[in-house]
Amino acid sequence: METVTVSSKFQVVIPRHVREAMDIQPGQKMEVIPLENRIVYVPVRPIGQMRGFLEGIDTTIEREPDRV
Repeated sequence: METVTVSSKFQVVIPRHVREAMDIQPGQKMEVIPLENRIVYVPVRPIGQMRGFLEGIDTTIEREPDRV
């Protein structure tokens, strides 16, 4: 975990190792989500990049007896 400083313009710099690990590029959009006492940044990815990201996920679910 690293600490960053908020500038006078309320900007922060994402540390290099985080940018590289998340493949964040200059100009990329980020969703900003306030969550309890935190701020979460989520990179917005083009829908084409999302293809196949759920491959192998277990889609079986237990159903209630009256829903079978």
